[in-house]
Amino acid sequence: MTYMIVLAVIVLFYFLTKNYNADDYAQKIHVNEKQALQGDLREHEAGLLVALMAKVAKADGRVSELEAELLSLTFSDIARVFEESERVREELKAIYQTEMQTFDNTLVISKKYLKLTQNDYAKRLKVMEYLLNLAFIDGEFSQTEWMINEDISDALEIRRADFERMIEQFKTFYTHKTEQKRFGIQNAYDVLGVSPQDDMESIKKKYRALVKEYHPDILMGQGKDQSMIDAATAKLQEINEAYETIKKEKS
Repeated sequence: MTYMIVLAVIVLFYFLTKNYNADDYAQKIHVNEKQALQGDLREHEAGLLVALMAKVAKADGRVSELEAELLSLTFSDIARVFEESERVREELKAIYQTEMQTFDNTLVISKKYLKLTQNDYAKRLKVMEYLLNLAFIDGEFSQTEWMINEDISDALEIRRADFERMIEQFKTFYTHKTEQKRFGIQNAYDVLGVSPQDDMESIKKKYRALVKEYHPDILMGQGKDQSMIDAATAKLQEINEAYETIKKEKS
């Protein structure tokens, strides 16, 4: 998942910073040189994007740990193209905090962003993809998140077919991730020979018993041959990984 977070930021940052001329300087982000912030950051492309991020991140009423990580990385990557990047980053955070309080101006902000990117549909498409990733990243896509993203997509003049295609792609990806996780946790229970209904104290006792059974030092002391010790070492690693997986799931 961390890979997906970093990839989302890289892709977004690339599309935010490519192919702009000097006469676009006042309102758009550039990557080739540090730019001094001119005018109100809330009207700058960077500020408008962060405002849209705030609407989507708060649409389900909470900000998950993964959403917070993605937002933090994005604030840093956008801010670093400016002089006084730390100050800009704090201003972006302030914009985010303000804009997450209401959805009333979502369409106004979206239209302002459209105006700045009128001739770059590919950029708006990638921004929409980023916003959808932000919505999906906690593994759920609520009706409110769907409505907010739909409003933004319409205002950004994203083609309906493109919008629906991206949603289906994210649904497929995160459904697959959920199934992988479900399989992984069930496999962990099977390795330890325990049940999801067992409490952690019972699971810990079973884990310790298996560690004693398969610990290579114990087997070596019993005079077992090297092939049995090697197999036990591999099994012990599997047992340790299963126990850590269950601990994480239970917590």
